[in-house]
Amino acid sequence: MLNRTLFNARDTICNFYIEELIGENLIEKYYCRTCGHLKGDHRHILSDVENLNLQLQKNYKIEEAALSITSKDGRLKILIYPSVNNNVEHQESEESYDDNSATLGPASTFPSLSKQEASFVLDKVWTTLKQEQLSIRKAELEKSCLTINGRTIRWNECIYSRTRPPTGHSLWISMHGGGGCPASINDEQYRNQISLYKPSEGIWVVPRSPTDSWNQWHQEHIDLMFDRIIENYIIVHEINPNRVYILGYSAGGDGVYKLAPRMADRFSAAAMMAGHPNDASPLGLRNLPFAIFVGENDSNYNRNEVARQWGEELDALQENDPNAYHHLVNICANMSHWMCGRDAEALSWMAQWTRNPWPKKVVWVQDDVIHKRFYWISLPDTVKIEQGQTITAEVDKQTITISTSEGIQQINLSLSDVLLDLDQSITVDLEGYGNVFQGHVMRTKKAIEDSLHHRADPTSVATAYLELAW
Repeated sequence: MLNRTLFNARDTICNFYIEELIGENLIEKYYCRTCGHLKGDHRHILSDVENLNLQLQKNYKIEEAALSITSKDGRLKILIYPSVNNNVEHQESEESYDDNSATLGPASTFPSLSKQEASFVLDKVWTTLKQEQLSIRKAELEKSCLTINGRTIRWNECIYSRTRPPTGHSLWISMHGGGGCPASINDEQYRNQISLYKPSEGIWVVPRSPTDSWNQWHQEHIDLMFDRIIENYIIVHEINPNRVYILGYSAGGDGVYKLAPRMADRFSAAAMMAGHPNDASPLGLRNLPFAIFVGENDSNYNRNEVARQWGEELDALQENDPNAYHHLVNICANMSHWMCGRDAEALSWMAQWTRNPWPKKVVWVQDDVIHKRFYWISLPDTVKIEQGQTITAEVDKQTITISTSEGIQQINLSLSDVLLDLDQSITVDLEGYGNVFQGHVMRTKKAIEDSLHHRADPTSVATAYLELAW
């Protein structure tokens, strides 16, 4: 079997894992690292492979293949060529280089789904996934509880405005106060949170924290539970995935400070009431509007001063990035920890925002609870993820520019035509390394399936994957 290589190591040249050939069926077991198809899903036909071999020889002036394999009946010969690196091994004059030089000819030569085909496949895969999981997800919602990693979360649900908007109801997750105190106090805070706010529309979910601890709303299981709850409402009630909101009071506010930056790609807006951020960073809030409400006299744990500091940080971030870091900060005059309902104005401010699941620029900062995906960036299992690591990625037309913390040498990009044009060549530049990829990235059924199985959200589905290493 051939040694494993990453997408960018060979540009758009298909690198087959070969185990055996069967007549004209090409390869029975293999993984095409370029187009992403596995086994029977692969759509190469004989002429594609023959054209590929001819183009490799013509475009890259390769005369000898590193590996030559002939089918059992001798009718087909597949040549596997050595790796091609545009920056090092492929030396051509500037006159001969054009936009297609890294693509081995027109994109139509390769088995990529068209935009229309990808849309059709997405609808089909999403419909199948919903059918397969509907009964399980519906049961969890009917019980209003679920268990993950030995922890059980239950919640109260209320639907405001039974008239369903054309794009689906919004979803509001509201976290109660309390924290490291007896269960009876957390129960009281939970009951209070149920009737604390009344949105004009949407499904209102108030969870009871699985634990009675000071950090009850920002432990690792909370991220997984909220992911599951959001997916359940998408699958069962067909809520609008781009109108999911999170807010919390006191200890619930602590949770918002922590969860919002690290789960910003799930939410449309967030509001923190009377909490403390601990060691959270606002950098990850670039694409998530964030409201802060704290009483002017709420000095316990320095809540009032820290809220002012966050407001100043968000002001500075937005000044340098005017179309991002939208925020509202209200240090409520003459108020202490209880703000007498002044904080309720956050709901109308939040409701004006709709999530963009494909922002052109992403700032990802790892928290103490690590994540492997953030918007359209993900990290493979081989990367050692640590708190504080930062990745910034930005799309400008067909060019993606990435900067990462030291120690990160692999990254995966989940791509869609919403983000850039997959019919055209894509360039990826890495700060400190220069160009690490140039070529076409194929839309594939596998990318769509993997994306939906990772996160049951039809609006954030990737139709193509690109793996990078340097």
